[in-house]
Amino acid sequence: MIIKSESKQTTISKKVSLKGVGLHTGLEVEINFLPADVNNGYTFRRIDLEGMPIIKADANLVTNTQRGTCLEKNGVSIQTCEHVLAALVGLEIDNVIIELSTSEPPIMDGSSKYFVEALESVGTIEQEAFREVFVVKDVISYSDEETGNEITIIPSEEYQITTMVDFGTKVLGTQNATLQHLSDFKEEISNSRTFSFLHELETLLEHGLIKGGDLNNAIVYVDKPISK
Repeated sequence: MIIKSESKQTTISKKVSLKGVGLHTGLEVEINFLPADVNNGYTFRRIDLEGMPIIKADANLVTNTQRGTCLEKNGVSIQTCEHVLAALVGLEIDNVIIELSTSEPPIMDGSSKYFVEALESVGTIEQEAFREVFVVKDVISYSDEETGNEITIIPSEEYQITTMVDFGTKVLGTQNATLQHLSDFKEEISNSRTFSFLHELETLLEHGLIKGGDLNNAIVYVDKPISK
């Protein structure tokens, strides 16, 4: 159920930009965050393409979630957008236009920390419209038999996320983390970095991925013996 909350929508006060390299494309890219009108949500604008097509950050437009979240509409795609979106949600900013000079945001250090810092540097402004929120009334569960991923959403008076990962390796083991309050995102979550296992790198490269990956933007775990 969607209801209007008692809090107002927000956007950023002015444009802020960052430059870097796309993790999978390896292309140099500039990302611009711009203020947006009420009820805009998060929209990506491909300024490198004719007509500067816009793709909304909408779950219905997700086409792939392997090694990054991919959005696509009318043949135009946005790759690896999860760190950018995490920063916006974590700072509770409602309306932003995100301009990209190619299909993929810069990976920076492999976390959302630099996006958080850039957004905080310009600050937010309150808008006239009230936020609309989705209120969970019943337990919602989904599982993917192919990947083994499961998600369960439970009604609660507070926003809280608990996650568990198990990659079947002794290097990491089973890990758990809980975000008690969204306001804790900056300190507790935003500097969490992209990682991979050493034995995966060759396969990823063969599939045309991680062209922009290096030890400055990802953590690589050695989980199996390697030949000298």
